[in-house]
Amino acid sequence: MDRTIIGPDGKARCAWCGTVPEFLPYHDAEWGFPVGDDTRLFEKLCLESFQSGLSWRTILNKRDNFRAAFAGFDHRKVARFDAADRARLMADTGIVRNRQKIDATINNAQRMCELVETEGSLAAFVWRFEPPADTLPEPQSVTTSDASVALSKALKKRGWKFLGPTTVFAFMQAMGLINDHAEGCALRDKAAQARRDFTPPV
Repeated sequence: MDRTIIGPDGKARCAWCGTVPEFLPYHDAEWGFPVGDDTRLFEKLCLESFQSGLSWRTILNKRDNFRAAFAGFDHRKVARFDAADRARLMADTGIVRNRQKIDATINNAQRMCELVETEGSLAAFVWRFEPPADTLPEPQSVTTSDASVALSKALKKRGWKFLGPTTVFAFMQAMGLINDHAEGCALRDKAAQARRDFTPPV
């Protein structure tokens, strides 16, 4: 299977980013580059939860609306959301109005408050699950891994919801815990260099 296409600049890209116009800038600027910021990591976990059963295009196009609705994904603020906030979110046509996913996001914000208390940061916690590079399968050949299973189990044990191994694997791809850019993609080496320059939080 050919996992690359030629981008508008004549360079190869992961094939998936050519399916819709908004994927190319996301692929080039964000996907696969290491992230150590707690707010961005929490946002991505939440958005991946909302994506479950939907397309990433749907979520990406609504991302700014999600940020506005969920207080910029400040976990401390979201953790204090109450019944009025839940009603507000269920009435917000700019986001995905799924009560279970909304409740899970508020729950996960509360669990993150607990995790930060015990582990120092979400970043320090999730980066412990980065798999060794030499254990990774061929890029874009799987949708889950031992590392995503382990991280999913660790989060579930702490009470987090809507974060199964496949959802967590997508999170790890996007946040640079694995470099899943296709072989030949112009961004693969850039993502690898970004990881070499990145020091995981402890």
